[in-house]
Amino acid sequence: MVKSALVQYADDISAAFTKPRNGELGVAQAKTEVLSGLTVALALVPEAVAFSFVAGVEPLVGLYAAFIVGLITALIGGRPGMISGATGALAVVMVALVAQHGVEYLFATVVLMGVIQIVFGAMHWGKFIRLVPHPVMLGFVNGLAIVIFLAQLSQFQVPGTAVASGHGMSGGEWLSGLPLVLMLGLVGLTMAVIYLLPKVTTVIPAPLAGILITAGLVLALGLE
Repeated sequence: MVKSALVQYADDISAAFTKPRNGELGVAQAKTEVLSGLTVALALVPEAVAFSFVAGVEPLVGLYAAFIVGLITALIGGRPGMISGATGALAVVMVALVAQHGVEYLFATVVLMGVIQIVFGAMHWGKFIRLVPHPVMLGFVNGLAIVIFLAQLSQFQVPGTAVASGHGMSGGEWLSGLPLVLMLGLVGLTMAVIYLLPKVTTVIPAPLAGILITAGLVLALGLE
């Protein structure tokens, strides 16, 4: 059974590169898929790093997680138009776990979450999401935005003065004077790049361009 499934999977991959799709050749379709995947990958880099800070783990952990999720989804699952990667909904609920038990428990928690999702999929319980009222979904998304915003406030504190708590960082000394003005200027520059760059070009994702430009400016001018 496993062998036949692998053979069928190989045939599907071969057909994707040899058969026309929507009037286009397989090679042209493959080029589109590669460019789309590259764009999503570049966009996920700054997103994964940002959510790593929200969850209270090292940025490398977020990059590894985004890579593994994207790889598994591309190989054995996924739906057309669906992007799999780091998500703020998980980052904000993992803060308490990481703060209280350490990052070692994070892997086991994510594996258990995957097992539960597999059970829900096998039992076809996903249809019950339609019972959740629309205002509840809006409230969840708005609450998520507030939590992510509050988690970013620690960046405006003097490094080394904040301590980890059950929900991110707490305490600490706030920036003041020139360091505060400099931080606000860098934040404003990043937001301006993210907002204005899509009006000029879409070759490079705006969040990634904002991070690269701001980081390059800080390194070039020696800003601290």
